[in-house]
Amino acid sequence: MTSSLRTRRSVFGTLALCSALCLGTTVPMSVQAGTPIKFQLDWRFEGPAALFLYPAAKGYFAQAGLDVSIDAGSGSGGTVTRVASGTYDMGLADMAALMEFHANNPDAPNKPVAIMMVYNNTPAAVFALKSSGIKSPADLAGKKLGAPVFDAGRKAWPIFAKANKIGAVTWTSMDPPLRETMLVRGDVDAITGFSFTSLLNLEARGAKPQDIVFFPFAQYGVKLYGNAIIASPKLLKDNPAAVKAFLKAFAKGTGEVLRNPDAGLATVKARDGIINTDLEKRRLLMAIDQVINSPDARAEGFGQVKLPRLALMASQVGDAYNTKTRVNPDGVWTPAYLPSAADLNVLPPKK
Repeated sequence: MTSSLRTRRSVFGTLALCSALCLGTTVPMSVQAGTPIKFQLDWRFEGPAALFLYPAAKGYFAQAGLDVSIDAGSGSGGTVTRVASGTYDMGLADMAALMEFHANNPDAPNKPVAIMMVYNNTPAAVFALKSSGIKSPADLAGKKLGAPVFDAGRKAWPIFAKANKIGAVTWTSMDPPLRETMLVRGDVDAITGFSFTSLLNLEARGAKPQDIVFFPFAQYGVKLYGNAIIASPKLLKDNPAAVKAFLKAFAKGTGEVLRNPDAGLATVKARDGIINTDLEKRRLLMAIDQVINSPDARAEGFGQVKLPRLALMASQVGDAYNTKTRVNPDGVWTPAYLPSAADLNVLPPKK
């Protein structure tokens, strides 16, 4: 082990310990019955929401002394902002969006902190149709790409472009519902989006699976973390026992959903009766395979991060997002509330 790596690990270890002590994680280990937790997802009630709706429906949060309410979201940026404002206590948000908020709001008094990694890899990907002649990332140079301005893949494009040595491209902005439609119509040559969202949306708009080309960031040199559970510093300080109880119940429910996706989907259907169950099951299974039970997740362990990788991501996000200040990896993550290794052992074996 190099001296610099030992030093980095020592610094991170000291910070994690300090966080645990300063935030009071050693005080009351019991949770007052009915402790309210307001939680916001990153997006609508789709397949992956089963990871949260299932433990709620099974009563795991209630058994832990928590009264958890779960609301749909409208994007990770909004979830981060609402947790920061105190509207929500916890949420699910893209780690890059959290880093961006920290770096652009260095003086904000209530910056959320990531406490458990859910999507070990970013779901961001580039999509094109074979008819465009795009066969590899290098073929994207000079093309017209489309995505909403806040799309995670678009914002991280400089990282993907650098990793794959892609020349300049032209961007077209649109609202999320129009993204896949514009690709199918030929208005743009390619789009960025979450793999388990845009792929299914393209099929719904008439594109045949065999005619779609896509490049997942995680498979093309971009090892960004994806969505994590975030919490307000106030909650972490005032009720650390409740936070730990939430994460333990969530991990238990996640393990059961991974083993029985149909049971998880039933809770999503109960929350939103108009969903297409078959479609959302595909979406959930894709999320599990690509970002939850990915090779990186199995190597690092569910819920956890590797600190050197987190530090690299912080540097990359600062550059790609052109943040006002540099992203401080020490401020966006703490492992102090994670359940035990046994409780986190929820990933099914590799198929």
